Amino acid sequence: MEEGLREFGASVDALMRGERIGRQRTRDMFREVLLNVQPELQQGAFLAAITSARPGPGEMAGAWEAIFELDTVKARPEVDGHLVENCGTGMDRIKTFNVSTLASVVAAAAGVRMAKHGARAITSKCGIVDIVETLGVDVECDASVVRRSVEVCGIGLFNGMSPKVHPQALYRILSQIRFGTILNVAGSLANPASPEIGVRGVYSEDMVMPLAQTMQGIGYLRGMVAHGLDGSGERGMDELSTLGRSVIAEFHEDGEISRYEITPRSIGIPTGSERDVLSSLDREWEALRFIKVLLGEEKGSRRDMVALNAAPILYLDGKASSLSEGVARAMDIMESGKGFQKLREWVRAQGSGDPRLKMERLDRLAASACPV
Repeated sequence: MEEGLREFGASVDALMRGERIGRQRTRDMFREVLLNVQPELQQGAFLAAITSARPGPGEMAGAWEAIFELDTVKARPEVDGHLVENCGTGMDRIKTFNVSTLASVVAAAAGVRMAKHGARAITSKCGIVDIVETLGVDVECDASVVRRSVEVCGIGLFNGMSPKVHPQALYRILSQIRFGTILNVAGSLANPASPEIGVRGVYSEDMVMPLAQTMQGIGYLRGMVAHGLDGSGERGMDELSTLGRSVIAEFHEDGEISRYEITPRSIGIPTGSERDVLSSLDREWEALRFIKVLLGEEKGSRRDMVALNAAPILYLDGKASSLSEGVARAMDIMESGKGFQKLREWVRAQGSGDPRLKMERLDRLAASACPV
């Protein structure tokens, strides 16, 4: 016992000195955390140290491997084509509304098969689980229900904080912390559906290339990792930005990873207003704004932000030939109201209780969001 404590502690010391410990050692240490072998103080120190050390592809892959092998229910939907997922890692400085969730609904309305994996808010104000639960999606269901939802309506959400998805320990850890860690990245990669295409927003420009390398190394065929900045270039967000430039790493099956930057105007979007894209503390208010965007009633910076972040999904899945075309298609989907119809399908497919009551409540929210 004492030897195990000392060995674990020595690796924590190495991380605190900024050293890399590699994929295998990270995997072994995460197994000890997930199995609750180490005392909680050691576990917390490890999570803080490895996050502060800015983990590389090896450490991120090792953490993912332990979580996926030991603590992830496997639920692969049977669909035509590839499965796609998108999310932000949190831990960023600009706390926007839930852009990635809206972007995924828009993409699903375009025919993309979205197998999402997310959590309640830890470092943000309203996480994906919080917002879709408010809209009527059952976030505490079995993984098999999510799988069926993807098969039936093209979108589903695995709750990363549920023991029905991560039964061993991930839910335990995430429920006890309120600060961002490597789990924001590695945990999100442990998707029960094993999607082939992924879009990630990260909290730091330094994370863009390492996470793209990690995703490529654990089996993604195509992907994009992005960090967006404000107009000054000093503060960032875990998604593509309409406020300033976005730094992107993109990879495809050929193995190459390209790094480049875009600006809103370079793909046909006006520079946005930061005030208009910030999140509030009110889940009900955020849910109403969510619906308003999907119904095409939102014409400003929020709509533009959603279109910009739906574009990579459409592009990587072959529904658009470029990011610019993806933006235009996403705009058309929101303008037509097809995004809201997809949301209704999702609530019905991944719901609990009487589906008529769910639909009636959602329609009441829509009427409140867009009164005649």
